[in-house]
Amino acid sequence: MAEIVRPVKGTQDYYPEEMAVRSWLYGRMRAVSEAFGYQEYDGPFLERLELYAAKSGEELVEKQSYVFEDRGGERVTLRPELTPTLARMVAARQKQMAFPLRWWSFGPFWRYERPQKGRSREFFQWNIDLIGDDSPEGDAELAAIAASFLRSVGLRPDESQILVNNRPLMQRELEALGIAAKQLGGVYRLIDRRDKLDVAKWEAMGKVIGLDKGQLAGLSQLLSDIELWKKSDSLKRFFDAIDAYGVNDMVRYAPTIIRGLDYYTGTVFEAWDTAGDFRSIFGGGRYDDLVNAVGGDPVPAVGFAVGNVVLTLLLEKLGHVPALGSTPAPVYVTLFDADSLTASLTLASELRVAGLNVTSHLSPDKLQKQFKQADRLGAKIVVILGPEEAAQGQVSFKELAGGEQQSVARGQAAAAIGRLLESAQGT
Repeated sequence: MAEIVRPVKGTQDYYPEEMAVRSWLYGRMRAVSEAFGYQEYDGPFLERLELYAAKSGEELVEKQSYVFEDRGGERVTLRPELTPTLARMVAARQKQMAFPLRWWSFGPFWRYERPQKGRSREFFQWNIDLIGDDSPEGDAELAAIAASFLRSVGLRPDESQILVNNRPLMQRELEALGIAAKQLGGVYRLIDRRDKLDVAKWEAMGKVIGLDKGQLAGLSQLLSDIELWKKSDSLKRFFDAIDAYGVNDMVRYAPTIIRGLDYYTGTVFEAWDTAGDFRSIFGGGRYDDLVNAVGGDPVPAVGFAVGNVVLTLLLEKLGHVPALGSTPAPVYVTLFDADSLTASLTLASELRVAGLNVTSHLSPDKLQKQFKQADRLGAKIVVILGPEEAAQGQVSFKELAGGEQQSVARGQAAAAIGRLLESAQGT
């Protein structure tokens, strides 16, 4: 017997039960995006490599991207992120656009990383951005969207927090420590690794980039100052807006948040689970120089991205994933016997025409077995059309969750079942 071909390392098969969770997350993302007035868009899965070379950072371009040469000899890559694509799209039609833009997207991405807990090579990601607004209140809007989304999937403030910092603030403080401008990129990466390395390795990394003992001590003190944000007028306005949005229980300042990508220019933020069991749930921030880096005029922008892998693991661990049936059809039409097949299929078609999603049982089985099959699939109501119902022009149906079986005239069946489904959803 031939061996089953295995999937590509770092990818995931989405069986109906996993797909139901992914679709549920997508629904929450769409609902929150639209609640704040954001429009859905998307870009190609393939991009020229040069697009990411502009600002994404050497590690992402050279080590994590799926790069190959197409048959025309051009170097292209499966998209590892969407923000450069967004910048390219804005630059292409910049003169025709009315700013600010509020855009969001959800789709697949690829990064060649070592698969581990919460990290895969193929993943799905929600991207949401505000383009053309340079205010701290714009930064706060994105953080408020993020907090609203976390709430919408059941996460509480004691389970997840959005941590915020500001790069210009940190740059001023680092320069006050005598750190040269040419060292800032390395120091930002050092800060980003503060919680990922032990003290000895972290200090050794600092020495490699040229920091002396006094600067390392000053940097450590700086990263423990949770009141540092009060030195930033931008962050003061940001947190005033966060209060107005009513999400201050989920958003707080953290000097260790800096974000690794090179294109961030202002406020940055990340969401973490408070237990620290996972890597960051998502991250984002202000990037005011990316559109001009890909050929357009300078446009301020702020946004964030949420991958589905870590988020799903966290929600499963905390019990926040709802019970999701693997079928989109809440109605299951049973088959009384072989002679009833045509009548059952006709009834199912009538119910679909009336707007109901319906699964049909296609082979004669005991009704109890059919009920179990309907329940396993996640159906809510089973419909029965036996000889007795057919003779009287009626249809019988029953709610699987302990409901009593009832009969109605066939012409009234769709409306009666629809009311029962609405009632069940409301309880």
